[in-house]
Amino acid sequence: MIEIIPAIDIIEGKCVRLSQGDYDTKKVYNESPVDVAKEFEEAGIQRLHMVDLDGARAGKIINLKTLEAVALQTKLKIDFGGGIKTTADVENVLNAGAMFFNIGSIAVKQPEAVEEWISQFGAAKILLGADVKDENIMIHGWQQPANINIFNYISTYIIKGIENIFCTDISKDGLLQGTSTGLYKKILGKFPALNLIASGGVTVIEDVEELNAIGCSGVIIGKALYEGRIKLPELKKYLN
Repeated sequence: MIEIIPAIDIIEGKCVRLSQGDYDTKKVYNESPVDVAKEFEEAGIQRLHMVDLDGARAGKIINLKTLEAVALQTKLKIDFGGGIKTTADVENVLNAGAMFFNIGSIAVKQPEAVEEWISQFGAAKILLGADVKDENIMIHGWQQPANINIFNYISTYIIKGIENIFCTDISKDGLLQGTSTGLYKKILGKFPALNLIASGGVTVIEDVEELNAIGCSGVIIGKALYEGRIKLPELKKYLN
């Protein structure tokens, strides 16, 4: 059964959403990420995807206190990312209450750092991000092509022991126009043992049902929840 993972993106300590990673499209949905997280938990959600958008832009973690507050006031299993660059950053994130840390660009640019983290913290602590456009990896806030094919990228990290990947089709993200079922199907066809979390474009409950049917282990849902396109009671059968 697919795991439902709401997204909380943070700018200046507030819960926001962007479209296609564009900071100019920022929309604040709630001043308090803690309140949002509590609402998810009360509905039966067990997992949360948190991204420090300030940190992603600055190249260093900015909103660690928000992570601490959510971790302290809920029992949610949190994966946290945005601005993680050093081993000390990873330690800070895990000490602040995250169960996993999520990484993207650094996995492309500094694979040796990620290998070190796999060795030190264990591959199970890492949620590897794959931001994709036309089956190629994009980095630096989705602005720059890395010239690496998604399948080669995944293969490289599976060999290193990574089992958990979230894949975002950036052409879909935040637009509420449906998800990339075809891409995820292709990935799972090549890597059937992979724990693949779908991200981007999930708009209606039928999208979740499709992703469950093709074997995705999880789905990150953002704007569709905040805009009321998918309501928490609709997800009840996935929240056991």
